[in-house]
Amino acid sequence: MARNRAFLTAAFGAPLAIFAAPVVAQASLAMLDSLDKGGWELRFRDGATARKLCVRSGRELIQLRHSGENCNRFVVQDSADEITVQYTCRGNGYGRTHIRKESTSLIQMDSQGIAGGKPFQFTAEARRTGNCD
Repeated sequence: MARNRAFLTAAFGAPLAIFAAPVVAQASLAMLDSLDKGGWELRFRDGATARKLCVRSGRELIQLRHSGENCNRFVVQDSADEITVQYTCRGNGYGRTHIRKESTSLIQMDSQGIAGGKPFQFTAEARRTGNCD
């Protein structure tokens, strides 16, 4: 009886597990916490118009093309000076962002993915410029 139950659980339960919500252990992303808080300016390498943003936790930098969206994140790399995060925004694409810290007020970053059904890719430098507006 127990043997049959184990077989049925394996045969029918395992395929259903793929529909369960993923549980991902998240790294600390302490490098982002170490960045200076305040106003930052993002300058894109392709010459696109610079963008100003307010950095409160550093995590705002991960999903620039999906800002404000509740996306599932998977931390690929988490070290003292670099992070790489891959994220999926159900129904609105995904992205992969790599950020390298040069100092607490200067970072280099690149990101790529799909947003609004269109591909995006950018490389940028961000610097702290002062307080948030």
